[in-house]
Amino acid sequence: MNEPHPSQAGGWLNKVPEVTLTFWIIKILSTTVGETGADFLAVNAGWGQGLTRTVMAALLAATLFMQLRTRRYTPWTYWLTVVLVSVVGTQITDLLTDGLGVSLFISTSVFTVALAAIFFVWYRAERTLSIHEIVTPGRELFYWSAILCTFALGTAAGDLATAALGLGFAWGAVAFGALIAATYAVWRMGGNAVLTFWIGYILTRPFGAALGDLLTQGRNDGGLGLGAMWTSTLFLSVIVLLVGLAQFSLNTDRSSRAAGSLGRAARQNPQQRAWR
Repeated sequence: MNEPHPSQAGGWLNKVPEVTLTFWIIKILSTTVGETGADFLAVNAGWGQGLTRTVMAALLAATLFMQLRTRRYTPWTYWLTVVLVSVVGTQITDLLTDGLGVSLFISTSVFTVALAAIFFVWYRAERTLSIHEIVTPGRELFYWSAILCTFALGTAAGDLATAALGLGFAWGAVAFGALIAATYAVWRMGGNAVLTFWIGYILTRPFGAALGDLLTQGRNDGGLGLGAMWTSTLFLSVIVLLVGLAQFSLNTDRSSRAAGSLGRAARQNPQQRAWR
């Protein structure tokens, strides 16, 4: 589900990557890592929920600060922020559900209203919700607020479907995967690019969460029993590989453009050529 080409304003370049197949692959892997990584640190690594929340929130704050200070898209910073937002978003929902006993019906409804409010204020202030128009600090703050809310909402909706409504992990993954496919089909038939993007973005969270639970949970619980450690390690390795390739490709492209600009400047300035 692609959107218009990036633009530039106030010296900023767009802070969000192009929406390609690689974008969606990394996004889904990140959502799964958010589910499995939080479980691994809190349970398998013995950190407990409190320490895990504190450490992950601190790491997210530091990484988000770096992301906000950049003036153009940097793959490793952007995707590290997404992974940490995924973990923290999962923990927010888990805190409400497991720690405070809030019903999944209520948390799903609250996060839906919160996300709608963010979109409403964002659109009233900026007149666009396109992720390819993230070219000012204000828009980027709206963007990351929406992203965090989509992860919390997706976690709540995924748990609601797989646990409270009894779909189970496998059928939950199938159901949300089908909804993603339907959203893609609507976009292909001419549906609004911005709207279908955000619907797809929200749906990838419960899909990734259901997929993560399917892979990690024991066979007696309806999972495949791979465990949180191996699943997190595998998915993180793929994320690092894809982000590394994206960073290398972007650096190469920028170097080529810089060399081309220098070449054009030299051709336009004969005096400069004489000094060579």
